Amino acid sequence: MYKFSLFLLIIFTGGTLSIFPQNSDETTDIKFIVVDSIFIVGNDVTEDEIILRELTFSLGDTLTKEELLYNQDRIFSLGIFTKVQLFPSSLENSHCKLIIYVEESWYLYPLPVAELRDRDWKKFSYGLDLVLQNFRGRNEVFRARSVFGYDPAYLLSYYNPYLIWEENIFFRADLQYRNASNRSSIAKMLYGGDFDQKFISGSVTVGKRIGLYHRISTGLGFNYTETPFYISGISVSGDRTDRFFSLLLGYAFDSRDLIQFPKNGIYGSAAIQLKGFGAHNINYQVFNLDFREYRPLLGDLVGKWRFTSRHAFGRQVPYNDFSFLGFGERIRGYFYKESEGHDYYIGSLEFFYPVIKDVNISLDFIPIVPKELLSYRVALYSQIFGDTGATKLKDLKLSLNDFNTGFGTGLTLLILPYNILRIEFASDENLNTEWIIDLGVSF
Repeated sequence: MYKFSLFLLIIFTGGTLSIFPQNSDETTDIKFIVVDSIFIVGNDVTEDEIILRELTFSLGDTLTKEELLYNQDRIFSLGIFTKVQLFPSSLENSHCKLIIYVEESWYLYPLPVAELRDRDWKKFSYGLDLVLQNFRGRNEVFRARSVFGYDPAYLLSYYNPYLIWEENIFFRADLQYRNASNRSSIAKMLYGGDFDQKFISGSVTVGKRIGLYHRISTGLGFNYTETPFYISGISVSGDRTDRFFSLLLGYAFDSRDLIQFPKNGIYGSAAIQLKGFGAHNINYQVFNLDFREYRPLLGDLVGKWRFTSRHAFGRQVPYNDFSFLGFGERIRGYFYKESEGHDYYIGSLEFFYPVIKDVNISLDFIPIVPKELLSYRVALYSQIFGDTGATKLKDLKLSLNDFNTGFGTGLTLLILPYNILRIEFASDENLNTEWIIDLGVSF
């Protein structure tokens, strides 16, 4: 969000603008090439191997133009470059030296935070975010965040995609404090009004990347929840505080080209969290499933669809860990409607088409602004979509009448690698309409 604000500041205060088509290099006229050697240019900080590990080909392989552009987007998906281009050099009999040209982004961000909690403009938070990214050239990320306003929070996190380089072992550690408003309407009814809860959590996750697309992971976490009063269900330990450990087991498959805004590929993930293990009367589980497919259809028209579900089950699930719609997950057409249950189910279908195809923009601005903050990959897309979703309590049956369905159209503005802005017009089944202004890709 802060990087998006910086981009708007630059536009409205002037500056020299240079625009280059994202795919204006030699790949435009390529039918196929045979890769004899690979040279990487522009990675002053990033190690070559971080880039090379994203490639789907090896020396001696034959590549089409589409495969070159796919690998170009995979490198951009690392999130540490403002520009990536792959093009052949010294082409003879289709054999070539392949040049990978990158421009690195700014890796230290001691910048203000302005964000929307639960994608709601009424829930505005502000603070300071210190992000140190790619600090050893291996795409590691260290973050320290302090957020005030709605739901104040403090966060420390560290991610290393290659903790053990040779074995493709990744590592993540998080420590967080939140003073959060209650989201559960059931809990609000039981208490008779709004209230806040204090959450303290920490987790350590270790995983392995298998090949290009597969990841498995396991993690151990600790959770502390404090409520100002005791009501059964709001707390589940028999006291107003819940303390418990959790175990995470997860798998993910990801063959998407550009993670920030995919046009081709599949993403699928499944994860289960085992919580409490019976200590302090806490013993329940949460299972998440997510599947998304992105497919070019005709020319520049792209279609994508998604199915995701969340299931909380066990001895007694606290209301704060129910499955919610109307917060992080929303149904367009019912964007502001909140519902909850032990389970939710969501399906989405969307088609999008470029109004302005991807271009690389460079802004020569005030000398004190690093050039890494003045380069962007920009595009504008139009889309039509349909969403449907429902929540369900464990003792109730799910029927088609429980699903809320919406549809609509909109525009998506990409300003990569920093942010995405969506403006959409949606309707429900009864043709009640709403405008949606949101950040990030829909899915």
